[in-house]
Amino acid sequence: MSLAEASAPHDEDWRQDGGSPSHAEDQDGGNLRQSEAANHVQARQRRRIAQLEEQLETLEAGRAAKEKQINYYMAQGRALRWVVALFDNVEDLVTENDRRCDDEQQDQDATLEQDQLQVGYVALTQTLPWFHKKGCELEYDDYLHMIKMLRQGADGARGDDTAKLKTLVSEWVNRDFKPDPPVDPEDKHSRGFTNNVCGMLLCPAELDWNDPAVRAGIRDRSEGYVVTDLSFPTFLYDKYAANPHDLEEGLFKGKILLQGYKAVFTSPSSARDVEGDGDGTDVIRNNTRAKKSSSGVKVKKHVRFAISSITSWRSVDGDFDYVQFWQTIVDFFERPPGREAHRRVDRLLEWWTRKVFGRNHRNELSNMARASMSVNALARQRAQRDDAAFDSP
Repeated sequence: MSLAEASAPHDEDWRQDGGSPSHAEDQDGGNLRQSEAANHVQARQRRRIAQLEEQLETLEAGRAAKEKQINYYMAQGRALRWVVALFDNVEDLVTENDRRCDDEQQDQDATLEQDQLQVGYVALTQTLPWFHKKGCELEYDDYLHMIKMLRQGADGARGDDTAKLKTLVSEWVNRDFKPDPPVDPEDKHSRGFTNNVCGMLLCPAELDWNDPAVRAGIRDRSEGYVVTDLSFPTFLYDKYAANPHDLEEGLFKGKILLQGYKAVFTSPSSARDVEGDGDGTDVIRNNTRAKKSSSGVKVKKHVRFAISSITSWRSVDGDFDYVQFWQTIVDFFERPPGREAHRRVDRLLEWWTRKVFGRNHRNELSNMARASMSVNALARQRAQRDDAAFDSP
């Protein structure tokens, strides 16, 4: 066999296995390019996924920041109905302040209602110190959104407090007066003047609920017995009794009124005991803003609503205007007719602060009393022992 013949089968086998050397190289190059292309596609996909994940994180962070801001505005808005204005909207307060800034001369011709709005705006900026600056910085749409969230928070606080007192007031009335049948905590129709105990608490201070003619006249809304916001309800008075010759005596010291305040602004459990002074810090000395807030006025309105028979919140209950009732009480505290009346208001506010928060007697302790207390006594004893050990041989 010749050398060529011997090698022929091997060449055929080689061609069957892969063809010529150049063809194999081309195939390997094609596979490499396909692999590189696939890797490139995967790399682009990974980058795109990373970009989308980053965008998603940004959107989620923005959404979280927006939700946080919304929650902040709503939480801050809850204070508006507590210490700023029970009925006025933030927009009305801002509008009145803007009007005065545009024309300072108009202050002299302002109506009582406009003055009340301006007082509300001042209270707003004191309660929310950031409001004015934030309002100037925001775009108009963002500003409107902020106002909307504040309003929702304010209305939410009023609704929560109304619902809370609806149940608590019935418990207090049942415990203190033991009416038969008891006041139903879920049914407002059993309250109001149809109920003898609730009727007594709502009765105008100048009338005697124990008189059957008075009860019948109020229930029939007869002339001379129409209940309006021009009368202080009996529940506002200490021991639920008014002195017709001195209607300021005991006014705003009613037990159920104090219970309502403590239930809303401290805790429902703290409202169980209101006979003594509160056990908190000395707010009289350290928090004078608490004395001047309108929160107590708000509770007076809420307590009356809880005792009444109306089932849903509204500003007018028959002949009784809650807005005017609110303003009458605000004027009592903020517009006393003279110096002596102002002193009586201050004493009344101190009484409220003491009953709700208590008084701190720490600063009244003498140096001798402080020195005899165990902390100071221990410090002296330890120092004496060290001195004795140092002096011993």
